[in-house]
Parts: sequence; structure tokens; C-alpha cells
Amino acid sequence: MKGHFLHTALLDVTESMRSRWFLVYTLIFGTLVAGLFVFGVTESRIMGFTGLSRLLVTYIQICMAVLPVFILITTVRSVAGDREAGVTEYLLSLPVPLAAWFWGKMAGRFLVVFLPVFLAMSAGAAWGWYRELQVPWNMYLYYTLLLVALSWCFLGIGMLISTLARSADFAQGVAFLVWLVLVLFMDLILLGVMIRQQVPAETVVLVALANPLQAFRTAAFLLFDPQLVILGASAFVILDIFGQTGYMAFACIYPILLGTLAAATGYWVFRRGDLV
Repeated sequence: MKGHFLHTALLDVTESMRSRWFLVYTLIFGTLVAGLFVFGVTESRIMGFTGLSRLLVTYIQICMAVLPVFILITTVRSVAGDREAGVTEYLLSLPVPLAAWFWGKMAGRFLVVFLPVFLAMSAGAAWGWYRELQVPWNMYLYYTLLLVALSWCFLGIGMLISTLARSADFAQGVAFLVWLVLVLFMDLILLGVMIRQQVPAETVVLVALANPLQAFRTAAFLLFDPQLVILGASAFVILDIFGQTGYMAFACIYPILLGTLAAATGYWVFRRGDLV
């Protein structure tokens, strides 16, 4: 079982690295960090943050916009694309357990989508250290955990969509729709509707934080705005319920649990459904 799992993960990593989307994906984040240095983000001062702190804050906000949709669009083709191309039928003829194939494929895809993002951020920190800038290691480590949680969450959602869809094109359409709904319901639309219905403030905030993008965004703010002034009155509810440390833990644990649940549901559907 372990050997099949590792071989499947390695095969998915190798296959992804040969594809064009992986090259584009890596270039996007590598160019992004280089561009932040070129345009002098490390030399700017905004809200008291300078140097690498400012770069990390900018980088993590861009990742929140780009990373989920990129993971969803590429991952949903994983199972649905293999089914359409006849790869799944071929693999099922081999003595490979379904669990090893499914979870090995997900583990390999996680390495492929996470490493370029992590390496780009690490390169920025290393360059700042070389330039003798102050490196905020606590922020660097926490943002790494957030990127792990965000990547795993949307990878699990992507695997679920991929197992439910019967074609790769339909899976991509559903993935884009899911991302669009999560973006639209981050703040104004969902909260505006609920407030007009006079829903209690605690319920409004908890429903909003059920959106992994909102949880990620709020946690990214928390390090450079401990009082969450940017969120207005909702900050009091968040800090009263969780506290600063509690919310930082919640923002890492919740997306991982959500991604795992989505992936487990996808595996259950994949195992019980029509595999080919």
C-alpha cells in the first residue's frame, strides 16, 4: 500500500512537471516576487511596515487571489481528465489499490501546487536576508502554514469536483463557478443580505468565516493589524469568540479539515461510482 502510494505520488509529480501549466504556474510566482523587488516594495513604508514585512503582506494577498483558482482549474482535470483519456481504465487493470491511487495522486498534486509558491516566498526571504534586511520569521512561518492550509483546502475541493464531474470541461466550469461564488460572498454580498434580515452579529461572522477565503484573508490581516481595525465592528466579534491566538489556529486548522473532508467525500464517491 505504501509503495503504491509513493509511486502514484511520484508519477503525478513527474507528469505535472512536464506539463505547460506547471511551467506557467512556476513562472507566475517567481516573476511575482522578482517584480515586487524590482518595483521597490521592500523599500516602501505602508502602515508602519517596511522591508520583507511589506513584501510578505503583498505576496500573501496576491496568493489569495491567484492560488485558489489555479489549483481548482488544474486539479479538476485530474480524475475527470484521466477518465476521459482512458488512463483510469488502464490504471485499474494494474494491481494498484484505489486508496493508494487516489490519495497518492492528491499528495503528488499538493507538492506540485505548494512548492512553487513556498519557494518563491522563501527566495524573497533569502534575498532580503542577503541584503541585510530584517526578516520577520514569525510572519514567514505563519504565512507558510496559511499557504499549506489554503493549498490543501482547494486541492480537496478540486478532487471532489473532479470525481463528481463526468467530463473535464464540465469540471473546469464548476471549479470556476465555485471560486467565483466564494469570492463574491467574502464580504459585502453575504453580510449585507444577512444584516438586512437582522441576523445576530455572531451568526453573520461565523457564516462569513465558513468561507475558507475569508478565513485566510482575515488571518493574513491579523499579523500586521492585531486589532483587525480594517474589518470594523466585526473585529470585536471575531476577537471575542476566538481571541488572536485562537483565530490564528482556526485559520490554519479549519481549511485543512475542510479540504480533507472534501477529498474524503470525493474518494467515497469515486470508490462507489462508475470508475471508468
